[in-house]
Amino acid sequence: MADLQKRLRELREQINYHAYRYHVLDDPVISDAEYDRLMAELKSIEDEHPKWLTPDSPSQRVGGVASEKFPKVRHPAPILSLGNAFNGDEVRAWWARTSKLVPAGRSVAFTVEPKIDGLSVVLHYRDGVFVQGATRGDGEIGEDITPNLRTVKSIPLRVPVPGSARPPAVPSRLAVRGEAFINVADFEALNRKQAAAGERIFANPRNAAAGMLRQLDSRVTARRPIRLLTYQIVAADSETPRSQWELLNYLKVIGFPVTDVARRFDSLDAAIRYAESWHDKRDTLPYEADGMVIKIDDLDLAAELGVVGKDPRGAIALKFPAREATTQLLNVGINVGRTGVLAPYAILEPVVVGGVTIERATLHNFDDIARKDIRIGDRVIVKRSGDVIPHVVGPVTGARTGREKKIVPPKKCPYCDTPVKRVEGEIAVYCPNRDCPGCLDRQVEHFVSRGAMDVDGLGWKIVQQLIDAGLVRDVADLYSLKREDLLGLEGFADKKADNLLAAIAASKQRPLDRLMVALGIRHVGDVAAEALAAHFGSMDRLLRAGGEELTSIEGIGPTIAASIVEWASSARGRALVEKLKRAGVNPKMKTDAGRAASGGRLSGKTFVITGALSKPRDEIAAMIKAAGGKVTDSVSQKTDYLVAGESPGSKLTKAQSLGVPILDEAALIKLLR
Repeated sequence: MADLQKRLRELREQINYHAYRYHVLDDPVISDAEYDRLMAELKSIEDEHPKWLTPDSPSQRVGGVASEKFPKVRHPAPILSLGNAFNGDEVRAWWARTSKLVPAGRSVAFTVEPKIDGLSVVLHYRDGVFVQGATRGDGEIGEDITPNLRTVKSIPLRVPVPGSARPPAVPSRLAVRGEAFINVADFEALNRKQAAAGERIFANPRNAAAGMLRQLDSRVTARRPIRLLTYQIVAADSETPRSQWELLNYLKVIGFPVTDVARRFDSLDAAIRYAESWHDKRDTLPYEADGMVIKIDDLDLAAELGVVGKDPRGAIALKFPAREATTQLLNVGINVGRTGVLAPYAILEPVVVGGVTIERATLHNFDDIARKDIRIGDRVIVKRSGDVIPHVVGPVTGARTGREKKIVPPKKCPYCDTPVKRVEGEIAVYCPNRDCPGCLDRQVEHFVSRGAMDVDGLGWKIVQQLIDAGLVRDVADLYSLKREDLLGLEGFADKKADNLLAAIAASKQRPLDRLMVALGIRHVGDVAAEALAAHFGSMDRLLRAGGEELTSIEGIGPTIAASIVEWASSARGRALVEKLKRAGVNPKMKTDAGRAASGGRLSGKTFVITGALSKPRDEIAAMIKAAGGKVTDSVSQKTDYLVAGESPGSKLTKAQSLGVPILDEAALIKLLR
């Protein structure tokens, strides 16, 4: 028996080693047939002795049925996105801003890596054994897709892998970030196979990989050609390399796949030249990539520099030129937003842009259409850049035949036939009918979103199901849903129905300002809602307010006040509030709640915050309020300071025109001390 267990250990080591050589190094030393024989022997022993089976066995890559709903995983550290640059000058501008924060005399090198167009995942190891894998999700919380990731052959189930005479030490707790993807050649072969079998053709490698890794049956994932490249250690409980270049080499040595096109440079210009050299040879990469990432090589320095919004200051993506194509504009459709805004979109002759078949593209608004003179029947330029929604750049006027038709804004809503409105000075054309069937789904989606009532598990598809079934005619109907209503919908079982009802019930406890945001009153955002909730303390008092009282509140100008009065005076607005109250949604707030602390260093001072800062905006606002200051949503003559981060927009221009002092984040912190 001891000999058999020894053989089992040998087989696992040999198979892991050969899998590493094949999938990571692309340098196999045995044939496929020999590999298959080793695997067959391993499975034979494990079948005879099931108690010997372990999660890190290479036999466990075959997959099994996953749970009905993927559990959520909180990442050990934020999984950040990247800021973008579209040419070398924008990269230099990034470094000009960032280098001001680098201690004098500190030398800086850069590592350049491809920005793979795949699905970002985080892999967790305990004592060298792969125990959990998750998607990036929102950067804080992802989906647990461990059974599916276990089937990806380039992911080591145990590290360090055999084959190195003196492998480096591996932390007992280790979390590694990588990108899951499908090589272009494998994707094309997969689509040919799908077509031959009469099955669905996948649109592009990225979407195909993401969908396959979210399969409920991991045996399906196991049959797909998904690969992985790693590039970051998210967390570790012992020392790991503090240079990005050395980190990539370390990951490779202990068994993780890494890119072979990464390079380290001592100057930014050299890094930019290398990144730009891939613009014209991007198609020589085996996988889809939408740019190259330039990173500060010193990981300690990168960490010290912090983040701006959700983007680390220590890295930037130099994006490849956007993919463009021309096609015919067949017609114009209209969506109705949650506030009734009519949003035109292009209906196109299908065209492939960057590997994606595009049939719809945004036209932004009717003013933009007129400015660009886009007409139905035009040959138009369609642009798709990364994950940005495709949009129509403009017409190819030289291709006109004279049969094209001008596009004019509708006079009536295409969904409810209500005459449209347009407020003077605003671009938007909107439907004033709050019961318009064209915007109900967006109203419900907004109502249940994270920044509003935050109903977990109520996504777009379920919203559509509820509306289509006639169960929801306004947002208040959510609170009258019953278990039997949900069980009658496709995809709902007992647990899913109970969880959704519990999440809806929990949303009744949200504070007043969140309800005010959720109701979707035009121009009322987070800051305005907080000021309104603090002043009025209840929806009843808000409904009775007049324009004069509203404009007396700091941060509430005539436009916001007029919108609130219009909404509050409507029969629908009042009926909706009453219906919510009967359902138990009637939060109260003390009228002094949320007001600035008195007697603080910033007492009596009014601030407006704009642009991207290193901390979330609500955290900056809380710091100001704790010091006695007020935070409002719009710049006026009453504004004492504008706190401006990166990309500040029109608020900065207005503040400069009014002579309002401008603070960056460092100056604000100094003022707070």
